[in-house]
Amino acid sequence: MKIRYDPKVDAAYISFKDSHVQVTTVRITEDIAIDFGPHEEIVGIEILDASEHLNLDPKEPSVELENLIAV
Repeated sequence: MKIRYDPKVDAAYISFKDSHVQVTTVRITEDIAIDFGPHEEIVGIEILDASEHLNLDPKEPSVELENLIAV
């Protein structure tokens, strides 16, 4: 799993798969979309206005990991 944040556009993307597959995007809200793969597995989640939705400081974003190892 990878989490990317772009402070220029205040967007975050949580990627659950490393491979590039064709996805179907379903908008949950105006700012949140889920990408589904060919077998309806979740490939990723896009969050616009991420600093607001995730309570991030755009200048110093941070993520706390629980029961995970950062690589």
